[in-house]
Amino acid sequence: MKKLIIPIVLFLCLPLIFKSTPTEIIKLRTFDALVEKQEPSGFFTILNITEEDIANEGGYPLPRQRLAEIHIELLQKGALGVGWVLSFPQPDRLGGDKAFAEALSYGGSVIAMFENKNGVYPPTTGTVIMGENAGGIETIGVIPNIDILASTSFQGVATARTEVDQLVRRMPLLLKTPDGYVSAYGTEVMKVLAGNQTYIIKTNELGIEQIIVQGLEPVKTDSLGRKWISWVNTPQTTLSEMDVENKYVFIGVTASGIMPQVATPVGLLEPHKIQTALAESILVKNSPYIPDWSLSLEVAILITSITLVWFLIILLGITWGVSLGVLTASATSLGGYYLISKGLLIDVTWSLISQFITGSIAFYLRFREQYKLRLLIKKQFEHYLDPRQVKQLQKNPELLKLGGEKRYCTFLFTDVRGFTALSEILEPEEVTHIMNRALTIQSNAVKEYGGMVDKYIGDAMMAIFNAPIDLPDHENRAIQTALKIQEDMQKANLGIEIGIGINSGEAIIGNMGSDSRFDYSAIGDAVNTAARLESATKEAGVNLIIGHNTKKSSKYKLKLLKPLKVKGKRHKLTVYTYG
Repeated sequence: MKKLIIPIVLFLCLPLIFKSTPTEIIKLRTFDALVEKQEPSGFFTILNITEEDIANEGGYPLPRQRLAEIHIELLQKGALGVGWVLSFPQPDRLGGDKAFAEALSYGGSVIAMFENKNGVYPPTTGTVIMGENAGGIETIGVIPNIDILASTSFQGVATARTEVDQLVRRMPLLLKTPDGYVSAYGTEVMKVLAGNQTYIIKTNELGIEQIIVQGLEPVKTDSLGRKWISWVNTPQTTLSEMDVENKYVFIGVTASGIMPQVATPVGLLEPHKIQTALAESILVKNSPYIPDWSLSLEVAILITSITLVWFLIILLGITWGVSLGVLTASATSLGGYYLISKGLLIDVTWSLISQFITGSIAFYLRFREQYKLRLLIKKQFEHYLDPRQVKQLQKNPELLKLGGEKRYCTFLFTDVRGFTALSEILEPEEVTHIMNRALTIQSNAVKEYGGMVDKYIGDAMMAIFNAPIDLPDHENRAIQTALKIQEDMQKANLGIEIGIGINSGEAIIGNMGSDSRFDYSAIGDAVNTAARLESATKEAGVNLIIGHNTKKSSKYKLKLLKPLKVKGKRHKLTVYTYG
C-alpha cells in the first residue's frame, strides 16, 4: 500500500508541470481573490470621452483640431502630461493634424500603437541590457501612427494579452521586435514622467528579471517581461469636469461601440483604463509577481504535502491520520496566503486539491483494510466470544495483537464422559443432537462470563479467559463458567457428565498455524497443565479440578485435593475442586 504513493505523486504532478488549463484557471482565480487591493498612486487620472461628449461634438471621430484644443486645455488646467490611448493611422480629413501635432509637442504626450499582424514593427527605443539578450514577448506588428503625429510625441504599444481563461492579468512592460525592444504604453508613460529616454532590462539565465526606469523603483517581472496588474480605482473625470491638476491624464473613449472592451478580473474595461492600470502597477511597492522559480516550489510543496498526508492516514489510521491531514492542508493554505500577502504569487490550490485526492484514496484503502480486518475478526471470533466483545475488538483492532503475544490468562478444558458408551446404544443423529446440545451449553456459559471458546476437539472444548481482550477477575470468571456448565448440564438431563480442568498462567496467544491456514489459539505450559487437570478428573473422582495459580486469585472457597501427578510434570501438583 505504501508504494502506491509513487504513481499517485507522479500522476498529480503532471497537471501542475504541464500547466493544464483547469489548474491554471484555478491558480489565477485564486490569485485574483487573494492579492491585496492596492490604492491609487495619486499620479494619474482617467478622462473618458462619453456618449454625451460624442453627441455634443457632433459624432466620432472628433476632429483633430478639437483634440488639440482638449490637449492644450488639459495642460492649462495643470495636467502633468496627456496620454492618448488612441491611434491615428490616417490623416485627418478636416486638416487638423498640424494643430494636433503642435499640441502634442507640449508636455509629455504619448499616443498609442495597437497590435496588428501585418509585419510592420515600430522603431525601437533606447534600451540598456544588463545580462544576456534573452526573454521578452515578440510583437506581431503594429498599426503605425502618421508621421506628423509620431514625430512630435512619444509612442507605446497598447497591448492586452489574455490568460487561458481569456482575462487580462499580466501585461508586458516591453515587446520584442526584430531590431530590439519597444515600450509598452504604460512603460512609455512612466519614462516620460521620469524624464528618461531609456530603460534598463536586467536579465538572468531564464530571461528578463527586472525593468528599470531611472528615478523609479525596479519593477520585477517574469522571464517574458510581464507585470502582474493591480486593478486600482484610479480617479476618473470627463471633458466637462477636467479635474486633472498635477495628474497625468489617460484619455480614451467609453462611448459604446467605438473601442473594444477587454475582459479583466474586475470586469470589461476599455484600453485606456487597462493602460492606466499598468502604469499604476509599475508604481506599486512590493508589487505581486510570479517568480520564474514558482513552478519548482509549487511542485516541491505538492510532493511534500501529499506524501505527508498519505503516510499520516496510512500509518496513523483514519481518526488521527485525517485529523493531521486536515492540519497539513490548513498549514499549506496559511503558507500560500502568507506568500501571496508578501507579493510572491505561489500557487497552493492544486496542492490542496491533490491533498484531498490523496487523502481520499488513503482513507478508502485504510477503511477497506480496517473493514476487512473487522470482517476477519467477526468471522474468527463471532462463534467463540460474546457479541459485545466482538464489537469491542472490531472497534479497536489494536486490542488484538496478531502474530502472538505473551499474556497471563486462565484456561478451561472440558471433556464429555460416557460419550463412547452413548454412541454405541443411540442412532448417529441422536448422538449428534446430544453432543451439539452439550457443546452449546458449554459455549454459552463461556460467553456469558466473558471467555473465548478457542476450539472444539471432538467432544472436548478449550476456552480462554483474558484473551484476546483484557478480562478483569478472569480466574473467578473461569470457575463461574465451570459451575454454570455443570448446573446447565444437570438441567438438560442429557445422560452425560462433563469433566473440567482450570489453570492460570502465562502463554503465547495469537494466530498460530501456517501461512495458508491459521487459528487464534494459545500454547504454553499453563495450557498443557489445564488439559492435564481435565484428564485427571476421573482419577481424582471429581468433575472439576482447579490449579494452584487459579486458586490464589480466586474468591471462592475451594477444597484441597490430594496432590496430583500429571504427565510432563516432575513434581505432583497442588490442586483443588469446588465444594
